[in-house]
Amino acid sequence: MLKFLVRFYKRVSDDTGHEHDILQRQTLVCARSEVSALYEAKARFCETLQISDWRLRADSCEIVDVTSLAA
Repeated sequence: MLKFLVRFYKRVSDDTGHEHDILQRQTLVCARSEVSALYEAKARFCETLQISDWRLRADSCEIVDVTSLAA
């Protein structure tokens, strides 16, 4: 199994109009592929926040393979 760190971000504007990505939540997922890890992380995000779609609370997500870092 591979390990992936998935982070969810919300894009917000500051008082000068500049946009920043704010980390909303991150989760470590063990999965066979990046696609599977994203699917699992999005499902966990929705379940934790009791929402039907992860995009209600985040604008983007990123995934990093941390398998080699964990060894």
